[in-house]
Amino acid sequence: MANIPQLTPAEARDLLASRKDAVLLDVREQWEYDYSHVDGSVLIPMGELPGRLAELNQNDTLVVLCHHGNRSQQVAMWLQSRGYTVNNVMGGIQAWADTIDPDLPQY
Repeated sequence: MANIPQLTPAEARDLLASRKDAVLLDVREQWEYDYSHVDGSVLIPMGELPGRLAELNQNDTLVVLCHHGNRSQQVAMWLQSRGYTVNNVMGGIQAWADTIDPDLPQY
């Protein structure tokens, strides 16, 4: 299994903007997403992913996001082992708020 590409929030934003097949997958819990999320992201909490895998297109490039980057790394490794093309957002939504969108609520 190859290493998961680690993207800064700026690299993730640029990838999402430049590729029609790129999807920002948020794997946090519903309450976390309700509190703060990146517009256009798709929420599938980590624990629900095995039962909702059919909602993801295997031809898409997934950019996985969580709070600090740990859950998303685990999910990215799991998805990669099932044939998905994945990237992990280093630092998660916390880093996104710090560097891209300071108006995002932080927790």
